[in-house]
Formats: sequence, structure tokens, C-alpha cells
Amino acid sequence: MTATRAPRWYTLAWLLGLPAAALHLCWRSLRQREYLRHWAERFLGHGASLAARPGAPVVWVHAVSVGETRAAQPLIEQLARAHCDAVFVLTHMTPTGRAAGTDLVQAFPGRIQQRYLPYDLPFAVRRFLRQVDPSIGILMETEIWPNLLYAARERHVPVVLANARLSQRSLAKALRYRELIRGASACVTIVGAQTQADRGRVAQLYDGPIRVTGNLKFDLVPDPEQVEQGKGLRARFRERFGERPLWLFASTREGEERLILDALRTRGLADGGSGPASPAPLLLFVPRHPQRFDEVAALLQERGNAVLRRAHWGVPPDARPDVAASPRSSAAPSSAVLLGDSMGEMPLYYGMADVALIGGSLLPLGGQNLIEACACGCPVVLGPHMFNFAQAADDAEAAGAARRVRDAQQALGVMHEISISAAARQRMAAAALAFSSMHRGATVRTLALIDDVLASAATGR
Repeated sequence: MTATRAPRWYTLAWLLGLPAAALHLCWRSLRQREYLRHWAERFLGHGASLAARPGAPVVWVHAVSVGETRAAQPLIEQLARAHCDAVFVLTHMTPTGRAAGTDLVQAFPGRIQQRYLPYDLPFAVRRFLRQVDPSIGILMETEIWPNLLYAARERHVPVVLANARLSQRSLAKALRYRELIRGASACVTIVGAQTQADRGRVAQLYDGPIRVTGNLKFDLVPDPEQVEQGKGLRARFRERFGERPLWLFASTREGEERLILDALRTRGLADGGSGPASPAPLLLFVPRHPQRFDEVAALLQERGNAVLRRAHWGVPPDARPDVAASPRSSAAPSSAVLLGDSMGEMPLYYGMADVALIGGSLLPLGGQNLIEACACGCPVVLGPHMFNFAQAADDAEAAGAARRVRDAQQALGVMHEISISAAARQRMAAAALAFSSMHRGATVRTLALIDDVLASAATGR
């Protein structure tokens, strides 16, 4: 017998967890004030309505945070052009995801509304669906919310799980709640999986149709102006700091900066020393989450570094109090560490770098997006934990665009090898560009899948 709602224990757990959810938002707001806004959207499913012409499709796309929002960007752009009368509701769970979607809103004025997706409570998700009244729902990557999916089926809203990925670790967790997940996933109309491996894992939880459509992140072309701007900044830093290689630690997560700094000190590079070869590299840290920018700046200063933040890259690091070295240190400008504390500028940072270590991979966090680095022509080094990008990491390594390491110490050694060899850098950069180009096309395949669902919904089949 087909289930018609989520188990009572699941909804009860959400109800009991509401105070904890509110406290969590308040705690997060200490770093990002945005977490105090739009609580009616999160807890009640109530938000502003977006007017649509009678009969025009309303496309709801759920993208949790920054990565999913950027992956959805080429898909939304193509859908908006293919369906000129369609309007879009783009939902998120994080303020950074919402901020990442503002470019789309500006690109299609009056056609895209942003909201937070409500927590998975029956009354909240039903109110959300009544207000939005979507013609189709598109959930990005790994989003399975049982009450939401049951409510969508109740309203006859077809739901597509697009760009779906499921690591072996996530599958193991889902199998602990097999009955809950299988019941909810039965409400999904069709799945577009990133890879054959993802397809096989999803099939252990979902009996419906699954197509392998590829990874939408390959279709997100980096801003060429930002890449060129990064190269220009790099030339300026050469004038100021000499012919030093630039090592980028991209999208680092909590705990990883300390691992890297400890490894740098072991190699004699943490205080501007020459290390295994001269000259010492110029270091650039770009934390993954904006709420950690000040924390990472403080950590770098505690370790005796002069920190040069993005807003002051036109100013010598010893010329302003807020970018000066720690009082404990007599650090000179030659030991300055760059901090990329801005949003939406990863192509610029990759354009600056000789080589990049991809964050989230030194600790068991699943890794961050290596595809963007490759699309910018930047050689990449990957730690041992890339399970959220397993296929892309394997393919990049096989293509010669990436190298794998076991820990931070080995990562620095490999970054050194790459940065001192112009031939190796050029070879990896060319391989990275070829790798990213070779895997494009997921947007077209996903768009065809969505059009099939829209056509079936319109004819009532």
C-alpha cells in the first residue's frame, strides 16, 4: 500500500526540534545577521507571492546553498529562455545560497522570486505550496524532505530530483531510515543523476525512472573578466613581492586552516622562510563560508602573519592597522598572507594561482567544487576526502588535471613540485581546461528531462 504521509514519529521529531532550530538560527546570526530574517518563510511557509500570468508555468527550484545555486544557474537560464512566460521561485536554506541567487534575479527582472524553504512541517510545507502553486518542483542534488514530497504529490505537483548525487557514506545513512526515505522518494517523478555510480546508489532507495544527465556544474562557465582580473592582480603582486609562486587554499573549511598552517611551519614556510626551495610561495586562503572570514584572519595573525585582506589589496599590508601583523610578530611584507574574504570571486582567485588545494578534502567533509578550478585552467591538488565529488575527482586525476594526496604535508610537497615547474603547470592547466570542456552538456540533458515532465503534466498523463 502506497504511503500518503510521513510517519508520525518524523513529524513529531520536527515539532520537538523547533526550539533547537530557533536557537540554531540565533547562534548562526552571531556571525551572519541574515539568519534573523524571514523566519515566517522558514517556520510557517509564508512569504511574498510572485504574480504569474494565467496559464503560465510556475517553476519552483530548490537549491540549498551556494554550490547548488550555482549549479542551478545554467539550468534556470535555459528554462527561462525556453519558456518565456514562465516565472520561477528559487528557494534556499542558507543566506549565502540566497545571496548567490541574486544575479539570477537581476538577470530576469520580475520573473524570479527568492524564499527560504520552510522546515519540513506539514502545515508549513502545505502553506508554501498553496502560495507558490508550482507547475513543477526541481530539487537540486540530494534534497529529500518527506513531508514536502507527500504534500507535493497531494497537490499533483511533479517533482524532479536534478543533478542528483549520493555518496556511499550518504547512502549508508539513508539506509538506516530505509522505510522513511523509500516512502518519500516514491513521490519523486524522475531523477536526473550525475553519474552511473550515483544512479546505482539512488536506485537502492528509489524505484522510479533514473536518467544519467551529468553534472550541471560543468556547464557553469567562469566569468572570463574575473579570470583576467585575477591574472592582473597576480602581476601586481609579483611587482610587490617578487617572483614567488602563489598557492591557493580554496574553499577551506573549519579545522583545515590549522592543518595547513601546521604543515607550512613544519616545512619552514609559515613565517616567510624559503622552505625546501627559494623563493617562498605567496599564500592565499579563501574560506568557504563568509561567517568565518574574521576567524581565519585572526588565526593567521595569531600565527605571526601579516594578513592582507581582499578589500586592501591595493594597499601595502603594513600600511593599515587592520591588516598589520600580529603584535607578537615583526612580520615583514614579504611574509604577508593573502585572505580572499569576498563572495562570488572564485574565478578571480583561481586566475591568480599557480596551483590550488581544494578545501573540504583534508578532513572528512566530502570536498568542495574542483570543477570551477579546472574550468579556470588552474591545476588542483585534492585531499583524501572527495566523496561528494568522487567521479569528478577520479576523472580529473585520470585526465592529468588533478593530483591526489593523503594529508596536508604531502599536499604542500605536491604544490611545491607543480609550482616550480612551468612545464608541469602548463600541462595540468591544459588538461584542466580540456577536462572541464569534455564533460559539459548536462544542462541540455536535464532540460529535456524537465520538458518531458512539464509536457506530461500539461496533458494530464
